[in-house]
Amino acid sequence: MSLWTRITDALSALAKGEGLGAVFDRLRSPPERSVAFTIAVIALSAKMAKADGRVTRDEVTAFREVFQVPTEEEAAASRVFNLAREDVAGFEEYAARIARMFADNPAVLSDLMEGLFHIACADGAYHPKEDMFLERVAEIFGMSPRDFTSLRARHVPDAAPDPYAVLGVDSTMSLEEIRAVWRSQVRETHPDRMMGRGVPEEAIRLAEMRLRSINRAWEEISAHRRD
Repeated sequence: MSLWTRITDALSALAKGEGLGAVFDRLRSPPERSVAFTIAVIALSAKMAKADGRVTRDEVTAFREVFQVPTEEEAAASRVFNLAREDVAGFEEYAARIARMFADNPAVLSDLMEGLFHIACADGAYHPKEDMFLERVAEIFGMSPRDFTSLRARHVPDAAPDPYAVLGVDSTMSLEEIRAVWRSQVRETHPDRMMGRGVPEEAIRLAEMRLRSINRAWEEISAHRRD
């Protein structure tokens, strides 16, 4: 059964008058977690779009690039997006439910934040309201300010991102300490690790971009330190 067929099945409960929150509450264990992850990205993207007041074609394209929504399943994706955007529940309530769902595996929450940043920056801009939104979601998810800064440095358009910020390390750390952080991040970005966390296979494309970014940051730091 495809991811989108499972999502459609999960949404059948909405026809009975239940909200998205109730759907989240039923998707707590594998393999339903990959369904929950995708619905969470769509739902929080919708809330983020409401925060900055616009949904650009680039942002929609960015989502489809990652999750490869089949033409026949676009209605399901649109339905989640519109329900979340119109739901009276605030984004903080959504974020809190998602945080509880993945409380036993916070790395999944980082993966989810990665997807939200990718969508937010897809149009080449990063709106201050998007920043406020994502910073608050990260806080609810229990992400440290340093980890949030690292995520932002990897995604927000910048001609010369700070490699130390990208890796989430301090410039006063030794090269060996930084190397240990880099290696740990490479391990966590491995597709097998991500699939073990219940992240849908489609979302692992984000890991390829993350890996390129952290490897580039490590190369810049190590080259500079050896000069």
